[in-house]
Amino acid sequence: MSGDRPLLVCFSPAGVVARPAAVRLAARRLRAMGFDARLDESALARHQRFAGDDDTRLEALHRVARAAPSVALATRGGYGLTRLLDRVDWKLLARSVERGTRWVGHSDLTVLQIGLLAHGGTARPVTWAGPLAADHFGRSEADGGVDEVTRDVFLEALHGELEAIGFRTEAGFDGLDVKGVLWGGNLTMVTSLLGTPHWPRIKGGVLFLEDVSEHPYRVERNLLHLHQAGVLAAQRAVVLGQFSAWKPSPLDRGYSLKAAVDHLRSVTRTPILTGLPHGHVPTTVMLPVGARVTLATQGREAFIGW
Repeated sequence: MSGDRPLLVCFSPAGVVARPAAVRLAARRLRAMGFDARLDESALARHQRFAGDDDTRLEALHRVARAAPSVALATRGGYGLTRLLDRVDWKLLARSVERGTRWVGHSDLTVLQIGLLAHGGTARPVTWAGPLAADHFGRSEADGGVDEVTRDVFLEALHGELEAIGFRTEAGFDGLDVKGVLWGGNLTMVTSLLGTPHWPRIKGGVLFLEDVSEHPYRVERNLLHLHQAGVLAAQRAVVLGQFSAWKPSPLDRGYSLKAAVDHLRSVTRTPILTGLPHGHVPTTVMLPVGARVTLATQGREAFIGW
């Protein structure tokens, strides 16, 4: 801690940081926002496609949890946390949350966040699905710099001032008003935990999902997996974020993400809303994973409050 500036540690639990300059830029910008922003000692480690070998990344995770900074911000996603899940000290991570650490990120970090819900007992430690250091705070000015909405929502959430987020959804859900535990994250990572000890059995929840570089047929397949496993039917609602950076195929012949969502709606009674500004896109809001929320709509305006 530097004076009364909250300590923020950038750590790398998954993929290698391809552009270290982006993480260093993110740290400088976060300092300018009022944080005592530091890089974990192995944040820029490299081993194959990972940010250090498995032992290095696991120790980084535990080191950050023992230090219990105000904010633990993942540098990026990628792949790697799945290899660590069976060795994570879940009680240590839960204690860091109790001590005030806000774990922030999305993408591969999803398995850590919902794994905490599976292993955290009735307390259900709350983490934050939100931006990543390199992707959101390390973007060069030539690429657009830091998105203002992402920055402002991030700061409001970490200062305890954020109580709700709003977004515009499709018509047909006017008057929806449901309550439940907010959980989810990256669709591929959520689905990968089905049938494992790290799967949280949440009924009556609000499930949010996003993904990147996944064609709509792959999105549909994962959503059908959740449907056929009984997960969708057990929720009060499903809220879809952004599914970005996929390429159309000549075989699509009119098939699209909308077609995939329409099909899912035809096989489940659970409301499926779209339009949540969250995912692998510049504008990414903060969402309290594990918190009890209210999802309400008025016309096409939707709100998630806690």
